[in-house]
Amino acid sequence: MTRFGKVMLSALLFTALAACGEDPDGRPANGDEPENGLTAFEEEHGIGPFTEEVTLDDEVDQELAMEGQNVYELNCEACHMIDESFVGPALGGILDRRTPTFVMNMIMNPSEMANRHPEIQELLRDYPVIMPYQNISEEQARAIVEYLRIAQE
Repeated sequence: MTRFGKVMLSALLFTALAACGEDPDGRPANGDEPENGLTAFEEEHGIGPFTEEVTLDDEVDQELAMEGQNVYELNCEACHMIDESFVGPALGGILDRRTPTFVMNMIMNPSEMANRHPEIQELLRDYPVIMPYQNISEEQARAIVEYLRIAQE
């Protein structure tokens, strides 16, 4: 077989493989993985330690919300207000726009969220300061979410 024939055969095989559902990197080409490399879960719930959806009880846990308010006031309030934009976006109604898991992953993993998540990258156009890591535990992140439930009412 001539060199030209080998090149043509290689091109044909490459095209056939791509048509079978894989891109040249071996990833599915059927849309299961977004172009940014995030999974569908990460797209909806953020990137961080919470890899399963966090669900909230129907009723607010008042004790947890009080703990969350304390953590919020110490760690978040310098940049985030509830009802108006400041250094960062207003957090009132955040749970109407984002899942609790997304909010908690943002609290726990702000740098990677800023670098990789398209929703946060979009926010950085209006709020150009990347949120610093606040050394908040998973339990404290959950408490902040509980506080945000009552702070938005």
